[in-house]
This record gives sequence, C-alpha cells and structure tokens, in this order.
Amino acid sequence: MTTTLPFHKFQTTLFCGFFFLILFILLSSCQESQKISECKDTLGCVTISAGAPLQIGVLQALSGQVAPLGQAQLRGLELALDKREHTLLGHRIVTQVEDTGCTAEGGANSVLKLIANPQTVAIFGSTCSGAAATASKAMSAAGLTMISGNNSAPFLTSIAGTAAPNFEKGYFRTAANEENAGKAAAEYVYLKLGLKNAATIHDNDIYTRGLVESFQKAFLEMGGKIVLATAINKGDTMMEPVLQAVGKSQTQLLFFPLFQPEGNHILLQARKLFSFNEILLISDGALIEQSFIQEVGDAAKGMYFVGPQRPTGTAVMRLTETYQKKYNEAPSASYFFSAFDAAELLFHAIESIATQGKDGTLHIGREALRNALYNTSAYHGVTGLLSCDQFGDCGNAAFNILRLDVPEQGIDGLESNIVHSWVSK
Repeated sequence: MTTTLPFHKFQTTLFCGFFFLILFILLSSCQESQKISECKDTLGCVTISAGAPLQIGVLQALSGQVAPLGQAQLRGLELALDKREHTLLGHRIVTQVEDTGCTAEGGANSVLKLIANPQTVAIFGSTCSGAAATASKAMSAAGLTMISGNNSAPFLTSIAGTAAPNFEKGYFRTAANEENAGKAAAEYVYLKLGLKNAATIHDNDIYTRGLVESFQKAFLEMGGKIVLATAINKGDTMMEPVLQAVGKSQTQLLFFPLFQPEGNHILLQARKLFSFNEILLISDGALIEQSFIQEVGDAAKGMYFVGPQRPTGTAVMRLTETYQKKYNEAPSASYFFSAFDAAELLFHAIESIATQGKDGTLHIGREALRNALYNTSAYHGVTGLLSCDQFGDCGNAAFNILRLDVPEQGIDGLESNIVHSWVSK
C-alpha cells in the first residue's frame, strides 16, 4: 500500500530539505572561507573587520615632573598620525593611552590594560626605561610588539653586543642605547678636562644605574678613580646627607643621571654647600628639558649634560615648524623627533605585512610584525637612517656633551652649546 503525502506536507518537506541543503552549502562555504583566511602566524593575528578601527596602545609618563618627556613622546606620535590623516590601510587609527607614572609598577599595571584588549595591534611606549622593563616582559609574553622613542637604558636591549638582562623579544626603540653615553661623558671629563676622581649617584632605576655603570667602567679603564658610588631613592627630597658624603670624598666631579624632581633637588641643594664650589656637575638627557631649566635657573650655570645628538636637516626643520603650528609653542625637548620616527617605523611595518580581504578586513600577524621591524634596514627617518638589530635597537649611538651657560636661552641655547661630540665607531 502506497501512502501519498498531502501536497502541503510534501511542500513543507521539500522546503525543509532545500533549506538544510542551502544551510549545508553556506556552512561549507564559510568553513572553506575560514580555512582560506586562517591565520598562519605563529603568534596569531589581529583581525580588523571592514570599517573597524586599528587600535594602538600607548604607554607614557603623563603625570609628575617627568610628564613633559611623556608629552613629547605623545606629540611625536600625534604628528605621525596627522601625516597619515589618522588612517592606515583604509582603517582609522585609534589609541588607548595609559599613564605609567614613570615607574616599574606603573608600567606593569598599564600594559595589562592594553593586553586585555585583543584588538591591540601594537604598543607605542614607554617614556621611562623602568616602566619599559616590566611592560615589555608582559607585552612579549602576550605576543605583541612595542616600540619606544625615548627608552635608552642599556639593560633593555644589549650590553657589549650581547642580550641585556631585560631584553624581551618584540621590544624596539629609536632612542639610542645609552650604553655609550656614560662612556662619552667619561672620555670628556678624563681626556678633555683632565679630571681623575669621580663620584656617582643613581636612583636604582635601570636607566640611571645603567648610565652610571657605563660611566664608571669607562672612567676606570682610562685610569680614573671612583671615590664614591652611591644611590638615592625615587621620591627622596632631602639630599643633603648624600651630598655631604660626596663633598667629603675629595671628588672632582659628580655624575648624577637622574630624572626630575630628584635631579632638581640634587642640583639646588648642592649649590648651597661650600664643598661643591669646586665640584663639576654632569647629568644626562633626562634633564635636557625646558621645565628643568626654568625651575633651577642660574643654579644650572656651568653644569654639563650628556645626551643624544639632536638631529639636523630639512626634515627636522619641517617637523619643528609643524610642531609649532599644531601646538602654538616651541618644543620643550627634542625627543619628539625619535618618537615620530618610532611611530613611522611601526606604521610602515604594519603596512608591509598586513593582508587585506576584498571586503576591507585586515589581518595583521603578530610574529610577522616583529620580523618586519627586526628586518628594518636603512629606513629614512627624521633622525637619520634607522636599522634595527636583533636586540631591538634601531637608533644611532651618537652623543653630545652640552654645557649650560645662559639659562635664559632655554633648551635651544643648551642644545646648541656643544662642547664635545661622540659617535660610535
């Protein structure tokens, strides 16, 4: 006996069969499409849908007296974004800015907020090397890439051609490795000024400690004597006890590569002590900043600084003019140049490795992004030709010794008063 389905039931059955057939085809198609666009990168990919923004995390010191350095970095990034009209590969670039406060704890806490966002493509920062040490460790473990225009502590990349204690894969910088800044300062005071005894002060930060250690090593190798090597803590304000010890050490110079406000306290309180009348004072790039000169004024007359050579050329002049037009003021420090280059290197690397679907979807491989930066060679930046080595150093090791003679001339007067230049051989 044959049973015939009513037409409406047959229609329903046919429709259901057709529906599931279409669904099967669609699912198969989706799976095939997924296989085609499947990420092959060993560290995974960031996929940005058509019309969605490309997200960059930012770590900078934006509070306290070191904030002007962080602001210079942020402005360098902003100028690079303006150049590209805040767009990369058809996607608008947005930033998530976190304040590290220039501390290791701040770096660790801030980077976790960026890592928690799976759409973070890369990280721009940080200002301070201490914050970079903790941030880069977490960043690297998360498979991200981080690039700084300001960090310069040797401990972050390499020392004497080998990986430094805080080296992390995926960390890069356009600021020069200051492994040789201490050497440049030591050579100047020993060979040019003829000073044989030196005292040093750091604040236990990897940046200040790294500079002090490189200074001491070079000074001792030339025949000099370190009569006192001591330290303060970040946040200290009463510097007289340590300065009294320096004064009694029979030193001819004090090398104190400190940030603000500790560097300010050392200088201002030293000037009140009779024992410092004949002691030469030399600091570093962290104090080559307009707010420092304004606060200490004439107390800094005759003081020396070792810092990265300020870039020159047409591109530098054009970017300076753009800076002044955008912010209606002269730069308070020249470090925005290396920040601009760091942002440009990052954007260029993203462009070189990203793959884009017909619908505008963007796929950015994390390992591919790192490799693109490691393979950067002779990139024409504002600060010169940039090439990244296997440790993440992309900047050129060239330093100037500066002397502040006329505080009224500000940062421009200081940076133009070059008494000695040092370039890596």
